[in-house]
Amino acid sequence: QVQLVESGGGLVQAGGSLRLSCAVSGSIFSINTMGWYRQAPGKQRELVAGITSRGSTNYADSVKGRFTISRDNAKNTVYLQMDSLKPEDTAVYYCNANIVRYGMKRGNDYWGQGTQVTVSS
Repeated sequence: QVQLVESGGGLVQAGGSLRLSCAVSGSIFSINTMGWYRQAPGKQRELVAGITSRGSTNYADSVKGRFTISRDNAKNTVYLQMDSLKPEDTAVYYCNANIVRYGMKRGNDYWGQGTQVTVSS
């Protein structure tokens, strides 16, 4: 069994900051790419930021310069530091990880349960 547990969401005023965490647990051989997605009401889920096992990162244009993704491989945890938050950042944020389980040759995508981020104007 693999679990992704997110934390750190909440309500913040525009211009404020939040830090999301996602801890992966279970029978894990290795974790490839990890990332954060978000889904606002009435919109499709979109990639916010991703990070490879070696630390290469990519960001959606809308969050570049404001959000920072990082990971702690020893703790199987990925973080998303969100600064200068805007009302349009309001969404449910989901953690994603491509995980190779023991005995498997390929990784599969796993998702967290989602955490609400609300930015008030």
